[in-house]
Amino acid sequence: MKKIVVLLIVLTVGFGGCAGMSDSQQRMMTGTAGGAAGGAVIGALAGNAGMGAGIGAGVGLLGGFLVDQNAKSQQRAFQQGVQQGQQQGR
Repeated sequence: MKKIVVLLIVLTVGFGGCAGMSDSQQRMMTGTAGGAAGGAVIGALAGNAGMGAGIGAGVGLLGGFLVDQNAKSQQRAFQQGVQQGQQQGR
């Protein structure tokens, strides 16, 4: 239980450093931290919190990357729609 509390404190302090990051970096770090926390909890229940945190961090990083790519794709589609609308309005 103490390991989980320490992990949560570290994650809370770590999120304070997000201010100078790009949106992509923030999404991937958030995914990594969330995955590590979830993996540590599941790993602790299974008997190895460290391995669970490591696996969770990797999965979270991949998830954060995919979320970032999806957000960028939506932004591009939105911008294309705005440009098309402006051209039609002329």
